[in-house]
Amino acid sequence: MITAWPRALEQPSGYAVLRHSPEDFEVRERLGFEPDGEGEHVFLRVQKRQLNTLDLVQRVAKLSGVSARDIGYSGLKDRNAVTSQWLSVGLAGRQEPDWAELEADGKVTVLSSKRHRKKLKRGVHRANEFSLRLVAVEAQQAELQRRLESIASGGVPNYFGRQRFGRNGSTLAQARQWLNEGGRRIARNRRGLYFSALRSVCFNTLLAQRVHDGSWWQPAPGDAVALAGSRSIFQADQDPGDLAARAEAGDLHPALPLWGTGQPVASAAVHAEQAAIVASEEGVPAFLEDQGLALAYRAARVIPDDFCWRFCDDGTLILEFSLGAGSYATAIVDELVQYDEGDQGSGNKQ
Repeated sequence: MITAWPRALEQPSGYAVLRHSPEDFEVRERLGFEPDGEGEHVFLRVQKRQLNTLDLVQRVAKLSGVSARDIGYSGLKDRNAVTSQWLSVGLAGRQEPDWAELEADGKVTVLSSKRHRKKLKRGVHRANEFSLRLVAVEAQQAELQRRLESIASGGVPNYFGRQRFGRNGSTLAQARQWLNEGGRRIARNRRGLYFSALRSVCFNTLLAQRVHDGSWWQPAPGDAVALAGSRSIFQADQDPGDLAARAEAGDLHPALPLWGTGQPVASAAVHAEQAAIVASEEGVPAFLEDQGLALAYRAARVIPDDFCWRFCDDGTLILEFSLGAGSYATAIVDELVQYDEGDQGSGNKQ
């Protein structure tokens, strides 16, 4: 089981159900660029329902007659949801199949296809647009309104969602067992899931400490910081007053490490403090370094874009917003209400 990470706001008194049906959780991947219309890769934009991304990749591989390794995708999208995303299919020297055959069982709809010169890489899409419907809401509307306004202006801790760790933490438990067994050779996809779970729990541990001491959104000198709306990460060496003002305006966020090997962006003193905190995840940081994962950084805060909400007469609450690639919609919901998932937990984020 995954222990609940501390919230930035006080414990909510309200309750709701998320994902009562797949249509209650809609995700639209925003690529951020247009395929150029020529090349050996076909970019498919597809909508799927109750199907995870990796199973979709297998379907596309079988239809097109190419290896799954020749199929690119930018992000994993949830299974118990209605999601649209892009895939690329390398068809060098092959005839393009009839993509409509993917739609046979009604779980997939092909929205568009267009040629491009390069394979789609992980994490290159700009954002995800979400439309969530919370049902069985039991909460005072005034409290929800206050929380929603706080989230809209100040954002939320950018935790990795529970989906990252598997149903009831099963993927993280398996990853720990794999680590304890010496990291034996396993399938590439499974290896990637395990690394992701281990890095994510280290990140969440560091972020939980910042939430606990109230500094999760306030960069300090020596911190790594993320420039909002970009992939720029640099060390905070400005006047503390200037840092505070830029953080207040949402221009800068503290950035915390995705553990691995490499030169830290944060100062040596800050990185040493972070290493002491993640030491609580016994053996994980050293294992990630030994496996050669490159040190990277992720913003500690996320502020939803185009955030709006609607209280409905039937007692449901509709939330619409967009988040940068890699951030979780459940981080928003966690600060709003206590909730259960209608699917009893959807497992890994797909």
